[in-house]
Parts: sequence; structure tokens; C-alpha cells
Amino acid sequence: MAFFDRFWKGSRGRADEGAGPPAGFYALYESQRPLDDDDDDLPPRPRPSGKPAFDEWDAKLGLVDQALAVEERRRLRWWQRDYWRGRSKLWWTGRSVLAFFATFALLVGWLTFTAPLSKSLEPIAPPQVTLLASDGTPIARQGAIVEAPVKVKDLPPHVVQAFLAIEDRRFYSHWGIDPRGIARAAWTGYGGGSTITQQLAKFTFLTPEQSLTRKAREALIALWLESWLTKDEILERYLSNAYFGDNQYGLRAASLHYFYRQPEKLRPEQAAMLAGLLQAPSRYAPTKHYDKARKRMDLVIQSMVEEGYLTAAEAKRLPDPRIDVRTRDDNLPTGTYFADWALPLAREGMEAGYSRSVLTTTLDSRLQALASRIVARAPLGKAQVALVAMRRNGEVVALVGGRDYAKSPFNRATQARRQPGSTFKTFVYLTALEEGWEPEDTLPNTPITQGSYRPKNAREQYSEQITLKDAFASSSNVAAVRLLQAVGSDKVIRTARALGITAPMAEGDPSLALGTSAMTLMELTAAYAGIAANAYPVEPHAIPRGERGWWEWLTDRKGSLSGGVHEDLEDLLRGAINRGTGRNAVLPVANYGKTGTTQDYRDALFVGYAGDLVVGVWIGNDDNSPLNGVTGGSLPARIWRDFMRGALRIEAAPAPKSDDTPDPEGPVQPLDVLEGQAIPVGDEGAKLRIENGGVTISQPGIGEVRLDEGGVVVAPSAAPSPAPPP
Repeated sequence: MAFFDRFWKGSRGRADEGAGPPAGFYALYESQRPLDDDDDDLPPRPRPSGKPAFDEWDAKLGLVDQALAVEERRRLRWWQRDYWRGRSKLWWTGRSVLAFFATFALLVGWLTFTAPLSKSLEPIAPPQVTLLASDGTPIARQGAIVEAPVKVKDLPPHVVQAFLAIEDRRFYSHWGIDPRGIARAAWTGYGGGSTITQQLAKFTFLTPEQSLTRKAREALIALWLESWLTKDEILERYLSNAYFGDNQYGLRAASLHYFYRQPEKLRPEQAAMLAGLLQAPSRYAPTKHYDKARKRMDLVIQSMVEEGYLTAAEAKRLPDPRIDVRTRDDNLPTGTYFADWALPLAREGMEAGYSRSVLTTTLDSRLQALASRIVARAPLGKAQVALVAMRRNGEVVALVGGRDYAKSPFNRATQARRQPGSTFKTFVYLTALEEGWEPEDTLPNTPITQGSYRPKNAREQYSEQITLKDAFASSSNVAAVRLLQAVGSDKVIRTARALGITAPMAEGDPSLALGTSAMTLMELTAAYAGIAANAYPVEPHAIPRGERGWWEWLTDRKGSLSGGVHEDLEDLLRGAINRGTGRNAVLPVANYGKTGTTQDYRDALFVGYAGDLVVGVWIGNDDNSPLNGVTGGSLPARIWRDFMRGALRIEAAPAPKSDDTPDPEGPVQPLDVLEGQAIPVGDEGAKLRIENGGVTISQPGIGEVRLDEGGVVVAPSAAPSPAPPP
């Protein structure tokens, strides 16, 4: 009732004093209603007390406020700031401990899947692989020298003690991380503080970067390894994978390399020297820096004495070990263009292990030597060259990725992506043949005057109409663009994709017909191999593949051309060599191919096939600068011809006999060679220029011969000035 006392008029004190307003309730709504007669029967209103119970009322209100606060906090969510306010230290401590264990459990689970224990059993460097040519001739050797893993129980005690003394003295007592070792390293500046377990974690699962994040992961993985492996297992994996210099990985490989003995038979001084190499293998390798290796060995022996593994007298009697590196067959190159391309492909199918491998490849040693010899004598100037030779089934038998591997190991046959030029027109014409066009069908060969893209023929050579076979042989640019538009760029792209071309190709781009999509020479040559074999796509490979079984034959999805389309396409390819832009590649046997020259003579290509070989040749500059007038029908075609003659064992062709009835069609004039550009002719520096309606042939030291409508003009070189008298 104390609540209603606040509405009571006056007080007892005021009533006694006779001052102030009359006693009673303040006028409220209820007091305004008429007074009923029955109201007299109600009990009298209590008189207000002299002093209200404010403390009791405040206490009750405090309980209400407290209950409201609890309810409000209960309704808060964890992402609201007020949810975290006012928490006790005990609450925070308990939640932190729970969060730590939950995070640790999640990290352990993550490591179980991302860093499996089996990885610590694998060598940290790929084992050595020797590549053989198809006839068994060794051609290259790559990879690290590794041997079988060691077992701690089989090693003499002084071998294990040497590594523990210098690398991790408390290895058998810590849990993967040694706080005392870290503190000692920080205080004395001696040692790195990393345990053997941490080092195993570092070179097995992590990169060699120097960062706090990497060190934290290293410590976490070390704890994980300690929880799953025994100490001996950790030590065995560490000794079997550590790098000891001279491309030797693992204690067994290092012991055989430096001392020519198994690690189970190492002497104390030999073990001490090997243990000392781990800090800086290349700097301390005894084959090159014996004095540094011996000083490091003395430090290991001193540590063994401090740990009680050796007495001072025993240490003093230890002699300097004698290095015994046996002569091995190390004359093979560690890298060639073919080996760099073949080895990653070969390792894809190899199981990880410590054993060395010998793989027989598809490389033909005779053809590889032939390709290298022909490329070396070609008048390339400063330009680079690439050559790919493969069988129709994709077996690569010769590969040249540049002029000199020692100066530039970049493989221009498999890594460089360059425009194929007019060699891409083969896919445009193949699409047209599949759409029902015939080689004798005609299309306009007039200048293109509409649209934003207006390619031109070389020397502005045009005609009203031209047949498909003549347009292909002469490499007419305007005809190829019109044919692309007639059959549809989407269909041309589909044809190129079916043949194995993976380069980006823009649909609706008319320049696609002239080979503006960059691709590798290997990719382009493989597409021509699919045409030669009439089974596509062809996958270039370096490791021989067995014969396909009947199930593979049934489920194989290789495409093929109809007999008529394939015959018509080969007719076009044969015409491009025999009477077109590729006449420098003519062979006395059936030959098929196409030239390619990109804008401003930046790339020159010839791709074709004869017999069972498909060969692609590319010439260009690494900086994509223009060549000195080299076209696909000049030097690349001659390199292709010379290689094919040697590969197919074709004798030099006899001199052609005079014929009174020449081919009425005559040689087709190339239309993708720009007027005024010098074209190399022969190997003596002669050049040919077509300009002003005539032809000029010049050769240093001899002179010039010009043939035009006015006849033949001979301009011999000026006689050299006489030498000054002595």
C-alpha cells in the first residue's frame, strides 16, 4: 500500500498542525464519479504512515531490474557487442581453453588430409632418371641421386650420435619442439634451435621461406609427427631425405658418394664429416671444400665429446677421413630440349620412391642428330629456330627447341606460343571440303572493300575468280577470309578443336583465317599428324605406348575424315608444295605441306608430312621483331626438305629434264609475300626481291641481275680497292 501513499493528500503531521490542504487522496478519475450510498459500508481508508518504507521498495525494484537485465542478456546474440561485456575472468579462461583444444583438433584433422604421413617417406627431390633413345642410346640424365632409406637399428651408435650431437642433443626427450635448445641458441648465438623433427617437417611439407607463419606451421607439424611416429622413425626419415651436397640426398647416397661405403660401415670420423655437411651442404661439400668440411667435422667431434659419446683421447686419435669418389658415367647431359619436355611427362606415371629409373623414349638418335646438324648449318643470322618431327601416331622422334640449349634452354617448340600464319588455312579449307566444297570450286579473289578488316594479297595480285586449289597453293589471303565467312568461323573453330588445337580462337574474327591465334609448334604439328594419319586428335608423347587392345579400339573416340574429303585435302597440300608457295620443300616422293608467314615477317613456318614423318619448322626472333624477309616458303621449307631427305634416306633428286609442254597451270605465284621484301635464296647470301614489275637477284661479291619487261640487266659488284702498300 506504500505505493498509494504517494497519492494521499497531506500527512498526519500536517493535519495536527492544521496547515496545508485537507487530508485525503489527490483527485483522480475514480474520485470524480458520484458517491454511492453503498460506499458508507466500505472500510475506512488507511491513514498514511509517518515515514514511507523507501528502502524496502527500492530493494524490490532492484530485484526487478536485475531480472530484466538477465532476461535482456539472455536474448542477446553472440555477434552483438553487449553479449561480451561484463564476462568474468573465469568465464573467459574456460572459453579460451575450449577454443584452444577445438582449434588444435581442427588443425590436426587438416594436417591429416593435407600433409599425409606417407609424404615423409618419399624423397624430397625426384630420384634420378636416365632417358634412352629408342635404340637404347643414353641421351640425358636428370634428377637427384638417392638410395634406399636407412634403419636406425642397423647403424653403428657413433653414426646416430654424430647427428644428434650437432643437430639435436635432446632429440629423445623433447616433444618435437625444444624450448631449452631455442633459448640456448638465442643466448649463445650457436645453433638454430630447430629440432630434427622440425627440420623433417620443413623439408618434407613446407617451403624454405623465412617467416613467422612458416615457423608456426613447422612447429605444429613437428608436434603432429611426434604424436604419430616413434623417435626412431622420425630420425630414419630425416637421415634418408636430408641433402648432403653434390646432388646427393639421404645418408646412404652421401656415404656411397663421398666414401664409397654403406652407412652401416661408416667410421666415426666419416660419420662426423657427413653430419657436419647438413648445415650448408654446398659450402661444406668435401669434394670441393675439404678444409671447410674438416673444420666442421672437428666441431661435430667436439660436440660428441661434450655429450659423452667420445672421450677426449678417442677424439684426438680420429684421423682425417679420405674422400673416395668413384668414377661414374657422368658424361650425359642433364638437360636437352627433348629431355626437359619428356621428363615431366614420364614422371606423371611413376610412383614416388627412392629407386633410380631408366626410361626408353621415342627419340630416334639418328634423326635427332640429323635435325641438330641441319639446324646448325642453316643461315639463321640472329633468328631462333624450332623443329618437331613425329610419327603419325604422335611419337616424337626429334625435337629442336632453339639454336643452343646451353645459352637458352627455353623450348620454342613446346613453350613459345606464336602465330601459325597461313599454315592455319589448312583448317579453313578442310572445313569447306567437309561442307561440300570441291577443289575446283571458285570464289572471288578481288580486294575486300567492306568491313573494318581488309586484308590484302601480297604485291596486290588479284583476280576475278580463283579455284580453291589455286587459292590454297598461292596462299591467297582474301580468298581464305572469304572462305571463312562462307563456311562460318564457328565451324572452322570446331574443326581445329577436333584436330587438337587448344589455342584461344575468337568466333566471328575474320583474321582467324590468316592464323592470328597463337599456339605452339608442337600443337600445330600434332594437328597435321592427325590429317596425315586420318585419325585425330593426335597426342604428342615421348614414352612409347603399347598396342591398343580391342576394348580401347572399340571405345576410342578418334575422329576421321571421309575418303573423298581426305583425298581432296591431300591434293591441296600436295599442290602447295609442288607448284605453290612451298616449292623449296619438293621431294621426289609424295609430299604434303603448307607454308606460313605472319605479318611483317615475324614468324616463318613450314609444316608437312612425307612417308611416316610429320615435321614442323619455325623460324623467328624471341623479341617478336621482324625477320629479314624470311618466309615460310624459303628457309623453313629448305630445312624441312633437307631433314626429310636425310630422314627418309632420299638421294639427291636428278636434274629436271626439259619439257616442251609445260604445265598449263604453271607455278602458282605466292600471294602472302609482300612486295619489295628480300627473300633469301640458297645458302650463299643471295636474295631475291620482287618490285616495280620485275625481279632482282643479288649476291654479295658478285652483283645484281634484274629481269623485267625491258630485258635483263646485269650489274656486277665493284672491284675491291687494292690493299695499301706495306
